[in-house]
Amino acid sequence: MQNEIHGGGMSVREAGRRGGERVKAKYGTEFYEEIGRKGGEATKSKYGPSFYEAIGQKGGQKPKRKSTP
Repeated sequence: MQNEIHGGGMSVREAGRRGGERVKAKYGTEFYEEIGRKGGEATKSKYGPSFYEAIGQKGGQKPKRKSTP
């Protein structure tokens, strides 16, 4: 697996972390709270409250393993 960005010597993970830190420094933590709230509202309007009930019931359960034929 290649994690290095050609020429920069920085891994993809490091670039993502640094980019996130810059956004946080520029806009603040409230920015992340706001976009999270908007995303939650969009999901609620698209799928409805029953979606949250279903995923809440799945929480903590082990995923079922797929059997190989």
